Amino acid sequence: MTFTFVTLFKNLVEGYFQDSILYRALEGELIKINYLNPRDFSESKHKKVDDTAVGGGAGMVMNPQPLYDSLQELREQDENVHIVFLTPVAKPFKQNDAKRLATKSHIAFVSGRYEGIDERIIEEFADEVFSIGDYILTGGELASLVICDAVSRNIEGVLGNSDSLSIESFESPLLEAPSFSKPQVYKNMCVPSEYLKGNHSKIRSLKLALSESKTKFFRPEQLLKHRTRKSYEK
Repeated sequence: MTFTFVTLFKNLVEGYFQDSILYRALEGELIKINYLNPRDFSESKHKKVDDTAVGGGAGMVMNPQPLYDSLQELREQDENVHIVFLTPVAKPFKQNDAKRLATKSHIAFVSGRYEGIDERIIEEFADEVFSIGDYILTGGELASLVICDAVSRNIEGVLGNSDSLSIESFESPLLEAPSFSKPQVYKNMCVPSEYLKGNHSKIRSLKLALSESKTKFFRPEQLLKHRTRKSYEK
Protein backbone atom coordinates (compact mmCIF):
# COMPACT_ATOMS: atom_id res chain seq x y z
CA MET A 1 0.00 0.00 0.00
CA THR A 2 1.33 3.45 -0.95
CA PHE A 3 0.33 6.59 0.93
CA THR A 4 1.06 10.00 -0.58
CA PHE A 5 0.77 13.07 1.63
CA VAL A 6 0.00 16.21 -0.36
CA THR A 7 1.15 18.83 2.10
CA LEU A 8 3.03 22.10 2.44
CA PHE A 9 4.66 20.80 5.62
CA LYS A 10 6.30 17.41 5.11
CA ASN A 11 8.12 17.70 8.43
CA LEU A 12 4.82 17.59 10.33
CA VAL A 13 4.10 14.15 8.89
CA GLU A 14 7.29 12.17 8.45
CA GLY A 15 8.21 12.01 12.14
CA TYR A 16 5.16 9.86 12.84
CA PHE A 17 6.69 7.00 10.89
CA GLN A 18 9.99 6.93 12.81
CA ASP A 19 8.85 4.55 15.57
CA SER A 20 6.50 1.76 16.56
CA ILE A 21 4.11 -0.23 14.38
CA LEU A 22 4.10 2.00 11.30
CA TYR A 23 7.89 2.22 11.33
CA ARG A 24 8.05 -1.59 11.22
CA ALA A 25 5.45 -1.64 8.47
CA LEU A 26 7.55 0.83 6.49
CA GLU A 27 10.75 -1.12 7.07
CA GLY A 28 8.98 -4.35 6.08
CA GLU A 29 7.69 -2.69 2.88
CA LEU A 30 4.07 -3.31 3.86
CA ILE A 31 3.48 0.40 3.35
CA LYS A 32 5.28 3.08 1.37
CA ILE A 33 5.18 6.81 2.13
CA ASN A 34 5.52 9.56 -0.49
CA TYR A 35 5.26 13.34 -0.21
CA LEU A 36 4.06 15.94 -2.71
CA ASN A 37 4.39 19.65 -2.00
CA PRO A 38 2.02 21.90 -3.99
CA ARG A 39 4.45 24.79 -3.50
CA ASP A 40 6.85 23.03 -5.88
CA PHE A 41 4.23 23.46 -8.61
CA SER A 42 3.42 27.12 -7.98
CA GLU A 43 3.79 29.39 -11.01
CA SER A 44 4.02 32.41 -8.73
CA LYS A 45 7.35 34.23 -8.67
CA HIS A 46 7.51 33.80 -4.90
CA LYS A 47 5.99 30.28 -4.91
CA LYS A 48 2.77 31.46 -3.29
CA VAL A 49 0.05 28.89 -2.72
CA ASP A 50 -2.66 31.09 -1.19
CA ASP A 51 -4.74 34.11 -2.13
CA THR A 52 -7.56 36.23 -0.79
CA ALA A 53 -11.05 34.75 -0.74
CA VAL A 54 -13.43 35.71 -3.53
CA GLY A 55 -16.46 37.41 -2.01
CA GLY A 56 -14.54 38.61 1.02
CA GLY A 57 -13.98 37.07 4.40
CA ALA A 58 -11.13 36.67 6.83
CA GLY A 59 -7.99 34.75 6.03
CA MET A 60 -6.47 33.31 2.88
CA VAL A 61 -7.50 30.31 0.78
CA MET A 62 -5.27 27.77 -0.96
CA ASN A 63 -5.55 28.85 -4.58
CA PRO A 64 -6.26 26.32 -7.32
CA GLN A 65 -3.19 26.35 -9.59
CA PRO A 66 -0.51 24.66 -7.43
CA LEU A 67 -2.92 22.01 -6.14
CA TYR A 68 -4.41 21.37 -9.57
CA ASP A 69 -1.02 20.84 -11.19
CA SER A 70 0.33 18.66 -8.36
CA LEU A 71 -2.75 16.43 -8.28
CA GLN A 72 -2.88 16.24 -12.06
CA GLU A 73 0.70 14.97 -12.10
CA LEU A 74 -0.13 12.48 -9.35
CA ARG A 75 -3.04 11.12 -11.39
CA GLU A 76 -0.87 10.86 -14.49
CA GLN A 77 1.71 8.86 -12.54
CA ASP A 78 -0.92 6.49 -11.11
CA GLU A 79 -4.43 6.48 -12.51
CA ASN A 80 -5.54 4.22 -9.65
CA VAL A 81 -4.61 6.67 -6.89
CA HIS A 82 -7.53 7.27 -4.50
CA ILE A 83 -7.51 10.96 -3.55
CA VAL A 84 -8.88 11.91 -0.13
CA PHE A 85 -9.42 15.47 1.05
CA LEU A 86 -9.55 16.28 4.78
CA THR A 87 -12.00 18.97 5.85
CA PRO A 88 -14.36 19.52 8.80
CA VAL A 89 -17.25 19.98 6.35
CA ALA A 90 -17.46 16.35 5.27
CA LYS A 91 -18.81 12.97 6.32
CA PRO A 92 -17.24 11.52 9.49
CA PHE A 93 -14.52 8.92 9.09
CA LYS A 94 -15.50 5.54 10.58
CA GLN A 95 -13.87 2.16 11.21
CA ASN A 96 -15.68 0.65 8.23
CA ASP A 97 -14.04 3.30 6.04
CA ALA A 98 -10.63 2.28 7.39
CA LYS A 99 -11.28 -1.37 6.52
CA ARG A 100 -12.56 -0.50 3.06
CA LEU A 101 -9.69 1.86 2.24
CA ALA A 102 -7.17 -0.80 3.30
CA THR A 103 -8.01 -2.65 0.07
CA LYS A 104 -6.75 0.25 -2.09
CA SER A 105 -3.30 0.18 -3.65
CA HIS A 106 -2.55 3.91 -3.37
CA ILE A 107 -4.19 6.63 -1.26
CA ALA A 108 -3.31 10.32 -1.42
CA PHE A 109 -4.25 12.62 1.47
CA VAL A 110 -4.66 16.30 0.60
CA SER A 111 -4.04 18.46 3.66
CA GLY A 112 -5.58 21.90 3.62
CA ARG A 113 -4.10 25.01 5.24
CA TYR A 114 -5.16 28.60 5.90
CA GLU A 115 -8.97 28.96 5.61
CA GLY A 116 -9.26 25.93 3.37
CA ILE A 117 -8.92 24.70 -0.21
CA ASP A 118 -10.53 26.22 -3.28
CA GLU A 119 -13.72 24.17 -3.67
CA ARG A 120 -13.18 23.71 -7.41
CA ILE A 121 -10.13 21.55 -6.69
CA ILE A 122 -12.10 19.33 -4.33
CA GLU A 123 -14.85 18.91 -6.93
CA GLU A 124 -12.33 18.09 -9.65
CA PHE A 125 -10.08 15.62 -7.84
CA ALA A 126 -11.74 14.23 -4.70
CA ASP A 127 -12.62 10.55 -4.68
CA GLU A 128 -13.69 10.95 -1.05
CA VAL A 129 -13.86 13.73 1.52
CA PHE A 130 -13.61 13.02 5.26
CA SER A 131 -13.81 14.77 8.60
CA ILE A 132 -12.32 13.28 11.77
CA GLY A 133 -14.48 15.31 14.13
CA ASP A 134 -16.49 18.41 14.82
CA TYR A 135 -13.60 20.73 15.58
CA ILE A 136 -11.11 22.86 13.64
CA LEU A 137 -7.39 22.15 13.28
CA THR A 138 -4.72 24.48 11.93
CA GLY A 139 -4.17 22.10 9.01
CA GLY A 140 -5.11 18.75 7.56
CA GLU A 141 -1.89 16.91 8.35
CA LEU A 142 -3.05 15.53 11.69
CA ALA A 143 -6.30 14.34 10.16
CA SER A 144 -4.35 12.69 7.32
CA LEU A 145 -2.19 10.85 9.84
CA VAL A 146 -5.24 9.70 11.80
CA ILE A 147 -6.76 8.11 8.71
CA CYS A 148 -3.44 6.70 7.50
CA ASP A 149 -2.89 5.03 10.89
CA ALA A 150 -6.42 3.60 11.01
CA VAL A 151 -6.14 2.25 7.46
CA SER A 152 -2.65 0.81 7.96
CA ARG A 153 -3.75 -1.28 10.93
CA ASN A 154 -6.12 -3.13 8.61
CA ILE A 155 -3.42 -4.05 6.09
CA GLU A 156 -2.42 -7.69 6.43
CA GLY A 157 0.83 -8.11 8.34
CA VAL A 158 0.98 -4.62 9.87
CA LEU A 159 -0.23 -5.77 13.29
CA GLY A 160 1.78 -8.53 14.91
CA ASN A 161 -1.41 -10.31 16.00
CA SER A 162 -4.22 -9.93 13.48
CA ASP A 163 -6.69 -11.20 16.10
CA SER A 164 -6.32 -7.81 17.78
CA LEU A 165 -8.51 -6.29 15.08
CA SER A 166 -11.50 -8.45 15.90
CA ILE A 167 -11.77 -7.33 19.54
CA GLU A 168 -11.27 -3.60 19.10
CA SER A 169 -13.88 -0.94 19.65
CA PHE A 170 -16.13 -0.21 16.65
CA GLU A 171 -15.83 -3.73 15.26
CA SER A 172 -19.26 -4.00 16.91
CA PRO A 173 -21.54 -1.23 18.19
CA LEU A 174 -20.12 -1.70 21.70
CA LEU A 175 -16.96 -0.04 22.96
CA GLU A 176 -14.16 -2.39 23.90
CA ALA A 177 -14.17 -3.75 27.44
CA PRO A 178 -11.54 -2.41 29.89
CA SER A 179 -8.07 -3.95 29.66
CA PHE A 180 -5.76 -4.91 32.54
CA SER A 181 -2.15 -6.07 32.77
CA LYS A 182 0.01 -7.66 35.44
CA PRO A 183 0.54 -7.25 38.36
CA GLN A 184 -2.86 -8.30 39.64
CA VAL A 185 -2.65 -5.72 42.44
CA TYR A 186 -0.99 -2.34 42.00
CA LYS A 187 -1.09 0.36 44.70
CA ASN A 188 -4.15 -1.34 46.25
CA MET A 189 -5.95 -1.34 42.88
CA CYS A 190 -7.06 -4.82 41.86
CA VAL A 191 -7.91 -6.57 38.61
CA PRO A 192 -11.54 -7.84 38.67
CA SER A 193 -11.42 -11.17 40.48
CA GLU A 194 -13.40 -12.98 37.76
CA TYR A 195 -10.51 -12.37 35.36
CA LEU A 196 -8.26 -14.47 37.60
CA LYS A 197 -10.37 -17.62 37.95
CA GLY A 198 -9.79 -19.10 34.51
CA ASN A 199 -13.49 -19.56 33.67
CA HIS A 200 -13.47 -18.18 30.13
CA SER A 201 -17.25 -18.27 29.78
CA LYS A 202 -17.69 -16.09 32.86
CA ILE A 203 -14.85 -13.83 31.74
CA ARG A 204 -16.59 -13.28 28.39
CA SER A 205 -19.86 -12.51 30.18
CA LEU A 206 -18.15 -10.00 32.47
CA LYS A 207 -16.35 -8.34 29.56
CA LEU A 208 -19.65 -7.99 27.73
CA ALA A 209 -21.28 -6.42 30.79
CA LEU A 210 -18.37 -4.01 31.24
CA SER A 211 -18.43 -3.19 27.54
CA GLU A 212 -22.14 -2.39 27.69
CA SER A 213 -21.62 -0.27 30.80
CA LYS A 214 -18.81 1.73 29.20
CA THR A 215 -20.83 2.21 26.01
CA LYS A 216 -23.88 3.35 27.98
CA PHE A 217 -21.78 5.99 29.74
CA PHE A 218 -19.68 7.30 26.84
CA ARG A 219 -21.67 6.47 23.68
CA PRO A 220 -25.33 5.72 24.51
CA GLU A 221 -26.30 5.89 20.82
CA GLN A 222 -23.96 2.95 20.16
CA LEU A 223 -25.66 0.91 22.90
CA LEU A 224 -28.99 1.50 21.17
CA LYS A 225 -27.50 0.15 17.93
CA HIS A 226 -26.26 -2.92 19.81
CA ARG A 227 -29.66 -3.64 21.36
CA THR A 228 -31.40 -3.11 18.02
CA ARG A 229 -29.02 -5.55 16.36
CA LYS A 230 -29.60 -8.17 19.09
CA SER A 231 -33.36 -7.82 18.71
CA TYR A 232 -33.07 -8.21 14.94
CA GLU A 233 -30.88 -11.34 15.27
CA LYS A 234 -33.50 -12.96 17.50
